[in-house]
Amino acid sequence: MSTDRNKKNYKLKQSRYSKKAPKKGQKKGAKNVRQTHKAPRKPSVKVSFLGGLNEIGKNITLIECEGDMLIVDCGMAFPDGDMLGVDLVIPDFTYIEQNADKIRGIVLTHGHEDHIGGLPFLLSRVNIPLYGTPLTLGLVGNKLREHSLFNKTKMHVVNAGDTVKLGCMHVKFIHVNHSIPDAVAFAIKTPAGTIVHTGDFKIDCTPISGDTIDLSSFAKVGDEGVLALLGESTNAERAGYTPTERMVSDSLNMLFNKAEQYRIIIATFASNVNRVQQIINCAHKYGRKVAFSGRSMVNYMDVAKKLGYLHIPDNILIDLDMLDKYPRQQIVLVTTGSQGEPMSALSRMAYSDHRKVMVGEGDFIIISANPIPGNEKTVGNVVDELLKKGCRVIYESMYDVHVSGHACQEELKLIHRLVRPKYFIPVHGEQKHLRKHADLAEFLGMERKNIFIGDVGSTIELNEEYMKELPPVPAGKVFVDGLGVGDVGSIVLRDRKHLGQDGLIIIVASLDVYDGHVISGPDVVSRGFVYVRESETLLEEVRKLALDILEDCAEKNIHEWGVIKNRIKDEVSKLIAQRTRRAPMILPILQEV
Repeated sequence: MSTDRNKKNYKLKQSRYSKKAPKKGQKKGAKNVRQTHKAPRKPSVKVSFLGGLNEIGKNITLIECEGDMLIVDCGMAFPDGDMLGVDLVIPDFTYIEQNADKIRGIVLTHGHEDHIGGLPFLLSRVNIPLYGTPLTLGLVGNKLREHSLFNKTKMHVVNAGDTVKLGCMHVKFIHVNHSIPDAVAFAIKTPAGTIVHTGDFKIDCTPISGDTIDLSSFAKVGDEGVLALLGESTNAERAGYTPTERMVSDSLNMLFNKAEQYRIIIATFASNVNRVQQIINCAHKYGRKVAFSGRSMVNYMDVAKKLGYLHIPDNILIDLDMLDKYPRQQIVLVTTGSQGEPMSALSRMAYSDHRKVMVGEGDFIIISANPIPGNEKTVGNVVDELLKKGCRVIYESMYDVHVSGHACQEELKLIHRLVRPKYFIPVHGEQKHLRKHADLAEFLGMERKNIFIGDVGSTIELNEEYMKELPPVPAGKVFVDGLGVGDVGSIVLRDRKHLGQDGLIIIVASLDVYDGHVISGPDVVSRGFVYVRESETLLEEVRKLALDILEDCAEKNIHEWGVIKNRIKDEVSKLIAQRTRRAPMILPILQEV
């Protein structure tokens, strides 16, 4: 038994003091540590929205990574009804000007005004190269010529399928279907990951021109991994699929046959080249001549024809001045004004203000467009005026004379499934459109925390590990009124609205330069407030009250004009409110003699 105990103790000592022999190539006494190589963490990418969120139009997005920036589109919007006198609304370019040295280029999805209309105003401040498809840059070139910017701007023609390098980012142009040819989406490969921007698109398996949407490229980008998807949301509320553009051809054929004894006038978007092509095809089939009306219509068709996107048979196109040379039933007039714009060709026809075209009982008018949200009233007014003149007007949706160029829910779902992004940001739409698109992404399985609904000025930082909202950048609306850009602000619009609703009273007086007493006046002038001949008593009361205030200020040795004018405004406003329950603008004008 003692022998067994000794063996056991020997084994314990041996295990306590013995060491394993070092492996081959390992020094004696060195620790055997397992080496691990961790992949370096990717940088972040910032996306800033200067327009296109919570609004229709004015689309512009900035993408920044590792000190390089690029801009996606630069559009404009049409003014709302309360923007009195405003011609256009463009983005605030302050943030772009602050970072002009970082911007490597502007990439353009397509040639609609809400995506290219702001370019002349931006390029007049900063010189940035443009990248776009042939038709898009052809339309941009026309705009730049009008603003004397064409020779100063570098424009690079890129075809769908090509890739351009802008700083650390590579932008692949992906062909999509839309209501204008040469539309593209972007796969923007950054060091932080790939961002897919759909632009405006729909899935049309039978397009009027060009190929169907390049779904295989979306799928390939999705297989490689997509950090974020920026998807257009205009039709996110509509279920199903957007109808093919070819549906309009059948309706136009039916209507041309129905309007055999009429002159046909068709109002559509000037940029809808495919729609105009269908109209020309129908006119040729029925032996009619075609004329264009509206400056934008003429310009768009000229560019599209030169670049081969519009095919016009010989001897079918005539000048607007030649309309009287042909019988009415042989004419098709393609015009602008489908949105009821006050200065458009169709509106001028409706209100008998067009210099070359008078409409009446012999006219068959087709409005081949749906009203943009907010334009329903103006379109309705134009239709009413045309009907009063005896025209036959086709504007109801039941005639299928218009199909949308934007994707509905099933098409949006398909893009989501192909791209499979980690993060999703709905763009191009009002709040209801953005919310609906976000709900759609969540329905498809995306976590709500990976969806961001922004606003104009919002900036989001994207990383493979997180998504974080940053402080907003300078952004907003800049109003274009005539030649003035940005000189009309909220205060001016408020005054215009005030003048339009309540009118104006001007009180003019001359004061003694030494003692402040009234030398002449005060005279009272009314505009847009009351009819002077029927309100002489009220205006005399205003005059006497103003005189009493001026004399009282002179007696009290008050010579500060700001104080005197405010007293006149306050007291006269109270008097008029008591007598009329109105609040016109009061404008005192004082001068020293």
